[in-house]
Amino acid sequence: MNIDLEIAQAAQLRRITDIADTVGLTADDLIPYGWTKAKVPVSVLERIEGETKPGRLILVTAMSPTPAGEGKTTTSIGLADGLNERNRRRLAAGEDPTGQAVLALREPSLGPVFGMKGGAAGGGHAQVVPMEDINLHFTGDFNAIALANNLAATMLDNHIHHGNALDIDPRRIHINRVMDLNDRALRNVTIGLGGLNGGVPREDHFDIVVASEVMAVFCLSTSVADLRARLARIVVAHTRDRTPVTVDDIGAAGAMTALLRDALSPNLVQTLEHTPAFIHGGPFANIAHGCNSALATRSALALGDWAITEAGFGADLGAEKFLDIKCRATGIWPDIVCVVATIRALKYHGGIAKDALEQADVDAMLAGMTNLEHHLGVLRDVYGLTPVVSLNRFPSDTDAEVEAAVEHLAAQGVRAVSAEHWAHGGEGALDLADAVIAAAEERDADGAGGQRHPYELDASPFEKIEALATTIYRAGSVQVPTAVRRKLDRYIEEGYGGLPVCIAKTQYSLSSDPTLRGAPEGHELTVRDVRLSAGAGFIVVICGDIMTMPGLPKSPAAYRIDVAEDGTISGLF
Repeated sequence: MNIDLEIAQAAQLRRITDIADTVGLTADDLIPYGWTKAKVPVSVLERIEGETKPGRLILVTAMSPTPAGEGKTTTSIGLADGLNERNRRRLAAGEDPTGQAVLALREPSLGPVFGMKGGAAGGGHAQVVPMEDINLHFTGDFNAIALANNLAATMLDNHIHHGNALDIDPRRIHINRVMDLNDRALRNVTIGLGGLNGGVPREDHFDIVVASEVMAVFCLSTSVADLRARLARIVVAHTRDRTPVTVDDIGAAGAMTALLRDALSPNLVQTLEHTPAFIHGGPFANIAHGCNSALATRSALALGDWAITEAGFGADLGAEKFLDIKCRATGIWPDIVCVVATIRALKYHGGIAKDALEQADVDAMLAGMTNLEHHLGVLRDVYGLTPVVSLNRFPSDTDAEVEAAVEHLAAQGVRAVSAEHWAHGGEGALDLADAVIAAAEERDADGAGGQRHPYELDASPFEKIEALATTIYRAGSVQVPTAVRRKLDRYIEEGYGGLPVCIAKTQYSLSSDPTLRGAPEGHELTVRDVRLSAGAGFIVVICGDIMTMPGLPKSPAAYRIDVAEDGTISGLF
């Protein structure tokens, strides 16, 4: 059996009412889903926010990862457990407490769980539990999002079938149907076959749930009313005279909101060390903003002294979208940014082949620092934030490599510590917790704060793209084809020019070319297409090939998943 799964299944979980009690929630404040998970109603959150001062927000991001990934979720969990372990030790010693940490993470998608990536609930001794529930159906949020999305698609086709009073152009329909599984056979389909009663024949497409605009809307909504308003604004099609058609125009906003009303309440679970954790929502980090729900983050802020949250992929994708999209939509702003790096990722960006990353090489590791240093510089100089580096330690890392990395970053004025939460849980992240606490106290003393962004919202969409390309990606130029420029101009004419942009590109490079490692400079960023997400409130800018309905690999993770006679699940990692 996989060691991560063994650890998770051996865990002694506490009742969710006991976990809730540690942050001042009562049993009456919960909607229980069994003994180990519950939803916290939005009304409870709104009440608590009016009674408490929000905690400090810690954003966890990363350098550009290797294809294997570097453990951002595991580090987020380990940091939260480390902060609570430090708090317990200080209380036991009669010292001033450092405060309670609460975690906020994304829900895993079943597509990657059964596909190439496997589960997404952390690993080793830094996991959220019940792991099997979280990785599978959980509380049904993704099913509700799929149903709401597909209801809009169904009502749109029904409108066309029954006379098409809005004169919708079947060639300009923008909403796709969704399901939460990888299925390449559904990327491009033909619907409406079967004669007069089969609907109007047309080409259609399927996306995975986490790539849908409804998922992005769900995760940026701050209340039920805001959810309904955002859903209503989704542009599902255009008419033959190029007028946008919204969810509100086809009469679907109310019913979609009804399907999502209960799902909108964040899910409360726990880590292996009983840290409260909100796991809620999960949009893709390239086609959308890649963060857990705004309500989950607000819940962690309202209930904890420290709120730990994660943004997908590297800082050029996840952190940028968190800061430029989510923070603008919600009014939150991080106090500290924890940047996850690994010795193997540094060596990868130093030119070492993927299959040789476990071989010791201090020189290659230091050569790869250019990638990490660029991310740190952007966070400091563009956004005005204080980064702390977590060197997520792997068994192949040598002491010489780790010490050289820490010394190099210290010379750059950056706190960096080796973290061993995978092997030792919160105890292995005590140094990381101390570094975050020290950075936060130093920031308080300096009086630093306030939101800073690489572009203003009143800039044109092209100016926003150019600002991100040159500032965040180190591009020398931006190439936007004439047809794409016309789409941007049309968005401006339709009143969407003031939206932020959401760049969709590879996570493996600062550029849009995954083969360019390190910190490439002067490259050209080519925009292939743009898509409007009016409900979510951003314009998606596609650079390179982006897959919104993945396929299964030759040997999918589903092959390894099974259930014993006693109901125990195996193979879920």
